[in-house]
Amino acid sequence: MEKIQFLNTFVNNCTMEECLDEIENMISSEKKSYVVAVNTDVIIKIENDAQLKEITDNADMVLVDGKPLIWIAKKHKKPITEKVSGSDMVPKLCARAAEKGYTVFILGGKEGVAEKAKTKLEEQMPDIKITGVYAPPLGFEKDEEETAKINEIISEAKPDILLACLGCPKQEKFIYNNINSYEAKVSICAGATVDFLAGNIKRAPRWMSNHGLEWLYRFFKEPKRLFKRYFVDDIKIFKIAKKYRKLYE
Repeated sequence: MEKIQFLNTFVNNCTMEECLDEIENMISSEKKSYVVAVNTDVIIKIENDAQLKEITDNADMVLVDGKPLIWIAKKHKKPITEKVSGSDMVPKLCARAAEKGYTVFILGGKEGVAEKAKTKLEEQMPDIKITGVYAPPLGFEKDEEETAKINEIISEAKPDILLACLGCPKQEKFIYNNINSYEAKVSICAGATVDFLAGNIKRAPRWMSNHGLEWLYRFFKEPKRLFKRYFVDDIKIFKIAKKYRKLYE
């Protein structure tokens, strides 16, 4: 699927349905593939993390997750068709997996969360085949033995779809550095989606999400954790948008 340049990386200008269709094509392919999503936070991290930029630039699919990025693209007169967030896309992908027999592995979340997400999905979609879940301990990415263990657990399950819910940039770097060491057809960076699937965190009302206010809903739910991200770090997006505007002039 063709990519277009957007700010400091390249993205797929696709609809939700096109995204799901392309992931199915990836599952059918012999080549291992991985999917990432960029939101304001990820774009800001890319600016100062050369490996994260390399990972994003080389991804088989890059989704645009966030209304602010949609607004920036429109202002730059290079509109992006649709916001495709992991938390919206993954449940739809799981529904297709249940319908067509694709297998799923959930990696990430705190202890017990992935198992809870598995139970919830199986209640909602009786035909879904979740072949494994695993919650890595904190600091696993610095532990070669633990990383090897994770690769082995995934390989034993041989999922069609690996949902890596480890947070950015940990999930992106784990996939990029290990994709050839485990057996999964499509690896998807899914962030906090495991908590949504488990029901631990409620999604913002649809009207808030449609108007770019999901961040505000999440802030009210977790003000201490998200204050710095939303009110200190994320305002850097304005400077980045200005820096890359010349690409569109």
